[in-house]
Amino acid sequence: MERKTVTVALGDRSYPVEIGFGVRHHVRDYLPERTRRVAVVTQERIGVRIDCGDVETRVFTIGQGEEHKTLSTIESLCRAFADWGLNRNDVVVGVGGGIVTDVAGFAASVFHRGMPVIHVATTLLGQIDAAIGGKTGVNLPEGKNLVGTYWQPLAVLCDVETLDTLPARHYRAGLGELAKYHFLDEASTREPAILDNGRLAGDDLVDRVAWSVQMKADVVSADEREGGRRALLNYGHTLGHCLEILSHHDLLHGEAVGIGIAYAAEVALEMGRIDDARVAHHREILAGYDLAMTPPGSPSFADITPLLARDKKALDGITFILDGQSGCEVVEKVDLDVLARSYERFIS
Repeated sequence: MERKTVTVALGDRSYPVEIGFGVRHHVRDYLPERTRRVAVVTQERIGVRIDCGDVETRVFTIGQGEEHKTLSTIESLCRAFADWGLNRNDVVVGVGGGIVTDVAGFAASVFHRGMPVIHVATTLLGQIDAAIGGKTGVNLPEGKNLVGTYWQPLAVLCDVETLDTLPARHYRAGLGELAKYHFLDEASTREPAILDNGRLAGDDLVDRVAWSVQMKADVVSADEREGGRRALLNYGHTLGHCLEILSHHDLLHGEAVGIGIAYAAEVALEMGRIDDARVAHHREILAGYDLAMTPPGSPSFADITPLLARDKKALDGITFILDGQSGCEVVEKVDLDVLARSYERFIS
């Protein structure tokens, strides 16, 4: 099977993203020579083991679900690190999906004011998005990922073999983030996915993950701290995050992003940025990945409105990433009436 490596180019902080079958076994290759201990942060249900050779290793588990992606979890982890005697010569390794890599990266960024971290991404969503780019964060009751840091890893290992263990729904949720890249790659002629029993297979899986990673790496290299272009990676996330909160995170992140992409296309249509054919293309891509395109329960726009203002991109009024003639771009001060009309058409 094919194996690919993509570099996130950040000068002396550049790092590789290795993609392929069995790459989780390469963690030892990326540990600095001085490493004495490895703190593996994971969740009980993940069940993925890594081999750090003769380096002393201890596993620290965090709870399942977004309700455990909190500052209290960070405090518990850091206190456990301190009890073990972890120091800056050691390494934190996050083994899991986006929740794990966000939490492990955040804990590594603040413990001893910063220590090295490696991510072993075991979910599709983690491999193509969450584990790459150095964003870390936890939730507050007021919103998702409102507290966090930028902390780049030493390496990211995307072992597509681990995806075989994912429940079908969690696998499909990762496809929501994968669908996003069809609209961020302006030159892309990539066809919608052809799934085999709901999954990508073999070299096509490696190729699509590497394609997504390369696009994210290019964006991060040009805009590490989301001063401009990196915000485009949030395509579909504005409504998506609102739906996650309204569902109390019963709706998975990638599921919400897929719905958010479909809605963003309707907003762009309402504003005259794209035509009906482009909206149909959005739906073709989403359907190819077997993604839902309407929110469960059809929450009212009145329920969504207060959450839109809390979005991290909302620096000057309500902000959306919207498709257009020259590709996706950040659009500020989107009129509420436009959003409301688009939403009513969207759920009808």
